[in-house]
Amino acid sequence: MCCPLLLLLIFGPRVVLALLFFLTSYISHAYHGLLLPLLGFLFLPWTTLAYAWVVNNGHSIQGPYLILIIITVVVDLGAHGGGYRQSRS
Repeated sequence: MCCPLLLLLIFGPRVVLALLFFLTSYISHAYHGLLLPLLGFLFLPWTTLAYAWVVNNGHSIQGPYLILIIITVVVDLGAHGGGYRQSRS
């Protein structure tokens, strides 16, 4: 049960990011360039998606939207930390 959930947590946002990047202009409206979305795709995919959602809806990064970004950073780092912990044992 844990393995499919971990795979969804790791690959789910990356698939969505790739589809949004290649099929729409959603990511290009939020990011002006290719470097940050590429780094986000590799290291912080949930945060990249959350930031793109906030910017595309016309909100600024403050208040509840800042809390959303912080939560997604913690989720992304937790996914990386969980993989490290699992491989260590």
